[in-house]
Amino acid sequence: MGRLDGKVCLITGAARGQGAAEARLFASEGAEVWLTDVLDAQGAAVADEIGGHYRHLDVRDESAWTDLVQEISGTSGRLDVLVNNAGIFDTGRHFEIDAVAFQRVMDVNCLGVFLGMKAVSPVMREQGSGSIINISSLAGLTGGVGAFAYTTSKWAVRGMTKAAAAENGRRNVRVNSIHPGLIDTDMLHQLPGSQDEARLTRRIPLGRAAQAEEVASLALFLASDESSYSTGAEFVIDGGLNAL
Repeated sequence: MGRLDGKVCLITGAARGQGAAEARLFASEGAEVWLTDVLDAQGAAVADEIGGHYRHLDVRDESAWTDLVQEISGTSGRLDVLVNNAGIFDTGRHFEIDAVAFQRVMDVNCLGVFLGMKAVSPVMREQGSGSIINISSLAGLTGGVGAFAYTTSKWAVRGMTKAAAAENGRRNVRVNSIHPGLIDTDMLHQLPGSQDEARLTRRIPLGRAAQAEEVASLALFLASDESSYSTGAEFVIDGGLNAL
């Protein structure tokens, strides 16, 4: 018996990295998985591999969100889990970046999460259950240097998660955030100095970056009924880095 048997799950940014790992794990645990991305060939390939459904989605497009959620609820009869995984990273300190670069990151990482929650919450509230999992970052718990827009967006995700959890709790719709540290995905290799893995990981108490599958396992817990009393919470997966 799978931990997600009978659940219908929607995962954004699922063509690669953490999103693809979540899609594979959720499917293996019995979920019906809907994957979205803007990388259509890669996303469709993951969907074919796991027997899921792939749809192109620009998370900044409110009407596209509405159409997708209507399709899922109309086809599958329900929607139990949303993983707001899609996100982008950019470098630059606050006095170096321009408004266009700042807004680009905020539109994907912040607006996209808001639109996803807005689209799925009415369906989940009506059915009286649901789990929304917002992928923030360790940067959403700390200040950091050199990725101002990204850090700002991930703090926003943390705040939106808490507000949505409070607003949805009476309808048994849970909203939590995951805060990964260094994860071995394409985004990690965008960090300055990422070629020197020993330098990047030497401050991590566990001494290594995480694999995407480890984040997926945490998302699985939050998607499942095992986390039925957890909402409005931050789940950190950083190898102990935040403990220093």
